[in-house]
Amino acid sequence: MQGPGTPTLDQLRVFLTVVESGSFAAAGRRLNRATSVISYAIANLELQLGLPLFDREATRRPQLTQAGRAVLAEARTVAHSIDTLRAKVSGLLGGLEAELGFVSSVLMPGARLVDALTAFQAEFPTVSLRLNVEALGAAQLSVAEGRADLGISVELWTQDSEPLELIAVGEVEMLPVAAPNHPLAGADGLVPGAARAHVQLVITDRTPLSQGQEFGVIADRTWRLSDLSTKHTLLLAGIGWGSMPAHMVEADIAAGRLVELNLPEARRRRLPLTAIYRTDHPPGPAGRWLIRRFVEQAEREAAAREGAPVQGAPPTMPSAAAG
Repeated sequence: MQGPGTPTLDQLRVFLTVVESGSFAAAGRRLNRATSVISYAIANLELQLGLPLFDREATRRPQLTQAGRAVLAEARTVAHSIDTLRAKVSGLLGGLEAELGFVSSVLMPGARLVDALTAFQAEFPTVSLRLNVEALGAAQLSVAEGRADLGISVELWTQDSEPLELIAVGEVEMLPVAAPNHPLAGADGLVPGAARAHVQLVITDRTPLSQGQEFGVIADRTWRLSDLSTKHTLLLAGIGWGSMPAHMVEADIAAGRLVELNLPEARRRRLPLTAIYRTDHPPGPAGRWLIRRFVEQAEREAAAREGAPVQGAPPTMPSAAAG
């Protein structure tokens, strides 16, 4: 038994236009073709598939047969795929990236990521995104080694052999916290050094960039963790104390699950967020747009915090805190 033939894209377009417009004549007007040409294209499509797509006898207006309804869904999928292909090729011809590798510091507020990436998807629907979230030097190393096209980092180390472009994109506020039953909780005016006697939860760097360096580590005893989520969980359980991004613990503090610590050696502080990319591999239109989005976010936050726009400058390296 011989299988169905292969319909042309034009035949599928005509089929979809007839369905959308409701008649052969209306489809002809939309496509600027004679009704007889539309009818001929549909007849050839039915011949190719070996199935009647329209019931022309029951009503004056063509009605889809059961087979026609089944073919309709597939025809729409094919048409959408072709439209997507054409849009992607058009973007490539204009220099638009086919794919963007983006790495974000784990300290980047999730609300800012959602805002930027939601707008990015709407602006560049044909650009695929590879997103990774890393701690400490891993974000910088991903960009430096070419595994990501651009990134957002807090911790930066000078790498003369791998020059990076730095663009200030705001700040993240850090504060020391612990569970309410922790010995450091609720103590006002602790003497300097009191925190040293208690386990501090610290995010560790899985790259060699910060080898031999400590950032924000105060306690004599530390637990080294590989991710911020685990640190958050252990803090809630009362296992140690440590610094966390304010946006991650504000709800816990309000609900009494965590308390902000009053430590002379570990106060609230703001760390700079920096967009980075290799100077010898600058981002294309989509990457540049994404950086601008983060810059605009930072400008809005600064204006809301200070009541007026601020002019930011790229921070100097290094600048970090892991404790």
